[in-house]
Amino acid sequence: MRANSIEKIIQDKLMTSIVDVTPGVLARAYHLGRLVCDVNVGQTFPVYDLASLTKVFFTQQAMMKCFDQGLWTMESKVVDFLPDFFDSEMKVASLLTHTSGLDWWYPFYKEMNTDHSWQERRSDIYKILNQPQMMKPTGKAVYSDLGFILLGFILEKLEQKNLLEVWQQTKEKFYPHTTTDFHLNNQPLLNLDQYAPTEECPYRKKVLRGEVHDENTWSFGGVSSHAGLFASIDDVAQMGLNIRSQLMGIARYSVRQKTAQFFASRAIDSSVGDWALGYMMPSVENASCGTHFSIHSIGHTGFTGTSFWYDPRHDLMVLILSNRVNYGRDNRRFVQLRPQIHNWIFESIKRSL
Repeated sequence: MRANSIEKIIQDKLMTSIVDVTPGVLARAYHLGRLVCDVNVGQTFPVYDLASLTKVFFTQQAMMKCFDQGLWTMESKVVDFLPDFFDSEMKVASLLTHTSGLDWWYPFYKEMNTDHSWQERRSDIYKILNQPQMMKPTGKAVYSDLGFILLGFILEKLEQKNLLEVWQQTKEKFYPHTTTDFHLNNQPLLNLDQYAPTEECPYRKKVLRGEVHDENTWSFGGVSSHAGLFASIDDVAQMGLNIRSQLMGIARYSVRQKTAQFFASRAIDSSVGDWALGYMMPSVENASCGTHFSIHSIGHTGFTGTSFWYDPRHDLMVLILSNRVNYGRDNRRFVQLRPQIHNWIFESIKRSL
């Protein structure tokens, strides 16, 4: 079965599956480093709000680079870089594995002074975050935006740069040929018709387009370590393939292979959660990468309807962009569709071998 046959199968399945689920889907797959599926179904757009894929394509990569350079270790504590932080025992690594005990979310946007510059708001964010009441420990991994927001402040200390400069440095090192970027001060870089519309935001009283969906990132000035990047499917493919190159030891401008593999390995016991250092790993039930990806797979999802998954055992990468929140953030049908897309692609490739 040739690549175009695989694409025809996926295209046909998606055409009947996206109704009332999402306006459109871009799905791309690479097997053994070769593009084997590139489909575009429904109403799609050149650029998408990546949402929490920002965590894995920016923050995790920047933290991994700093680790590779010896700027922090698995024993490093948050107070080593932020001496006034309220918890003197919290480890930096626990933020990457979502085991710090920090709550999953907080409505910063309700307290942000939007008259402040985005850099002045950084101080406001930290004051709110640096409070014991932000802790909600459960003994389990709890996916936490707060943990990744805190990692942004640590990155600023590690790199001695502001967060936007850390991103620009990360992009130059890892993704020099992409157009991926934040929208500083929530100003789109392209014409609005280039962006997939997300939700009719109840807070901002309009359909969002070229403006980050995440209210907190918007209130921060469009730049954060947990959300905010916009990218095309070509950009996402380049970023995903860079991670593959790191793991295979063929990234010429990246990090050492042993560091990349360490960060992509299970970092906590499965009884606590399914996390490597910043990457999701497949859960036993209801994994967003479907039922066929190996237990060694790494990935991440984004609230807007985006995802990246890579299975090093099968050397298979699947990338998905959609704007499922255009039908409302409570639309959960995409959660069922996403693993199906991975299964369809995996099974089609297997039949072609």
